[in-house]
Amino acid sequence: MYNICVFAGTTEGRKLVEFLSMQSVSVMACVATKFGETLLSAADNLTVSAKRLTLDEMVQMFSQDKYDLVVDATHPYATVVTDNIAEACNRTNTKYLRLLRENSAVSADAVFVPDIPSAVEYLNTVEGNILLTTGSKELSGYVGISDFADRVYARVLPTESSLEACYNAGLAPANIIAMKGPFSEEMNVATLSCVSAKYLVTKDSGEMGGFDAKVISAKKAGAQLVVIGRPPQREGVSFAQTIEILCEQFGCVIRPHVTIVGIGPGNRDAMTEEVRQAITDADCLIGAKRMLDAVASSRQNVYTSIVPDKIAQYIASHPEYQHFTVAMSGDTGFFSGTKKLIPLLNTCKVTVLPGISSLSYLCARLQMSYEDMEVVSLHGRDNDIISNVRKNFRVFVLVGGENGMGNLCKTLVDAGLENVRMYIGENLSYPDEKIITGTAQTLADNVFAALSVAIIENSNPDAVVTPGLPDSVFQRGVSDDGIVPMTKSEVRAVCISKLRLTERSVCWDIGAGTGSVAIEMSLMARKGQVYAIERKEAAVSLLSENAEKTAGKNLTVVSGEAPEACKHLPMPTHVFIGGSSGNMKEIIAELLLKNPAVRIVATAISLETVAELVACIKEFDFKETEIVSLQVARGKEAGSYHLMNAQNPVYIFTMQYGGTKQ
Repeated sequence: MYNICVFAGTTEGRKLVEFLSMQSVSVMACVATKFGETLLSAADNLTVSAKRLTLDEMVQMFSQDKYDLVVDATHPYATVVTDNIAEACNRTNTKYLRLLRENSAVSADAVFVPDIPSAVEYLNTVEGNILLTTGSKELSGYVGISDFADRVYARVLPTESSLEACYNAGLAPANIIAMKGPFSEEMNVATLSCVSAKYLVTKDSGEMGGFDAKVISAKKAGAQLVVIGRPPQREGVSFAQTIEILCEQFGCVIRPHVTIVGIGPGNRDAMTEEVRQAITDADCLIGAKRMLDAVASSRQNVYTSIVPDKIAQYIASHPEYQHFTVAMSGDTGFFSGTKKLIPLLNTCKVTVLPGISSLSYLCARLQMSYEDMEVVSLHGRDNDIISNVRKNFRVFVLVGGENGMGNLCKTLVDAGLENVRMYIGENLSYPDEKIITGTAQTLADNVFAALSVAIIENSNPDAVVTPGLPDSVFQRGVSDDGIVPMTKSEVRAVCISKLRLTERSVCWDIGAGTGSVAIEMSLMARKGQVYAIERKEAAVSLLSENAEKTAGKNLTVVSGEAPEACKHLPMPTHVFIGGSSGNMKEIIAELLLKNPAVRIVATAISLETVAELVACIKEFDFKETEIVSLQVARGKEAGSYHLMNAQNPVYIFTMQYGGTKQ
């Protein structure tokens, strides 16, 4: 096992230790104080030295422990420590690597000074309070500032040694701000305002050291930024380059932590505390521009994308970041990109944090329960919203696109659902939030915000779930060779029950005629797909008319003769054969070729068709077969009497699990 030592006096040093603690290496982390030790998470392969080491102590440690690599991740201003580490490595012939923090771009209106004495000289030429953010170790260097005890406020770590340094320099308790960073822009601005600081003194600590946040905060608070320049630096590499070296030379593997969070409707106040913390802690924040604008701070690294493949590729190609947070709108389990993203992150440690869904939020605003509500998304999805509204008392719907909600209202009106009640939520959780109610008819001409959701309430839902729609529902017609055939209601009900459809079945109706069976299939297999195959032109036209009026959008009419017209269709799970035009054997052979486990129900009225089906049962090796003879008689008025009018007997064949006999 490789033995690696890290001098972890910076944020990136601690991140490097965290990375190594998840690898098959032994790690020694050197920090200057016990407080620094508390910032490191414990690990089985990690040992911590929490004291300031002299050159001789470093030489002794390197000689004794025989490190394969020493990484110097100390502060850019800790030049003495850096020189000692490099010299100790030289004396013990130990490989040395300097992890060098990149310089920040200093704004043009900042005052740049080379060292502390120069900063003191400048500050003695101006008036106003001063906030020092350069630490406690060199605090004594600033005592030459005029009116030091009154003008100067020092922000230092909340440790005994830091407070002692402040007291020794002559600062009163009221002028000491003991806090642990990192500090947000908001916190910096609040601190500057609290002490009425006109000047903010800082070192160029880089982005990871919070320098960029200080630059922005000084501008917001109207304070002059005074920057103490970096001393000359040794040649070094970036954090990302350090990770690459560790992977190439020591077998380390990049396994970043990715937290996928639901940010709720969008307002930061509507997020859970753990989601807000994950956003704050992220090395890199990923999401749609709208979401990043809502949650990212100006100092954070961001990547704008909602495409799962691109997000996964970005994470894999940026080893300098160890903690990614991917922001998803609403809840991570509610029509979210989370489902597609997770399988692409199999080399990462993944945590998923839920958010408040727009469904939950809107129902809370309306004081309405959503336990029995049908949920539909029209946002980038093809969904049969009309069928859903007709069948359910309440439907929650997500929409997308420009004025998608207005278009939905018009669609409902066109479908004869103009009286359904709409509860529309616009810009939920934002200051301009609106909840609008009315019928689809009264709201159809409105223009709604892009961020809109709705609850549709139908007080008279058509909730019939059993098969056997009345024959009167379907239009009948005449083709060149007679009336277009239709499987009657009672026979249709038995056939549908024999098919044993599921919600996601892929169904074929061969010889569909008026489409009565195909339409019933489409209403039952709501999340599946139905194909109605018919060869007669007049019947195809009639079938299309019936489907438009009654079926769900999951029904497709196919004009042509089976089995040829079926060859391009998706593999069926369930097939009804109402007419075969003498091609029964060829049709069944094609079905078994498509799916050997397909479930087939076929009807026969003529004895010739019965003979064809019996022959197929004998030829194909079905494990389940059933033949039922069904005769229906319907009541008919004859003067003051009621007589039963018998219909032709129908033979219903059920067949499943087959293969050709040898």
